[in-house]
Amino acid sequence: MKFRLMDLLACPYDKTFPLELHVLEVRKYPERTATYKKKPACELYCAFKGKRVEELQGDPGCCECIKYEVAEGVLRCPQCGRWYPIIDEIPILLPDELRKKEEDLSFLTKCKDKLPREIVEEGKPWNLREG
Repeated sequence: MKFRLMDLLACPYDKTFPLELHVLEVRKYPERTATYKKKPACELYCAFKGKRVEELQGDPGCCECIKYEVAEGVLRCPQCGRWYPIIDEIPILLPDELRKKEEDLSFLTKCKDKLPREIVEEGKPWNLREG
C-alpha cells in the first residue's frame, strides 16, 4: 500500500479520517519515479510524514515517498476501534460480516508483539483477549 493512499482512506463504518497507520514492514522500490504538479501531492494527510498537509513546511519528500510500499501493517480507526490488516501491500477494508475471523486472529497472533495493545487486546471486530 502506498503511503499516499492514506490521504483517501476513511473508516468504512464511521467515516473517521485519517486512520492510524501501524507499519510492520516496508518495501522500497528505488527505481520508481514520479513528477508532481504541486507538492505536497497529498491533499489532506501525508502518511509518509505522519502529519496533516497544513502542518507541513515545503516539500515533504513526495518523490521519495513514492518509492515505498507498506508491505505489512494495520490500519486502525481511532473513533470506533476497528482495525484492518495490510497484507502483501494490500489494505483489507472489509465490513465485519465479510471478514474471516480465523485469518484475522492468526494475523494478530503473528504480529502481536509489534502492535499496540489497543489493536491486540481491544480491537474490533475481534481481538486476542476476547478471541
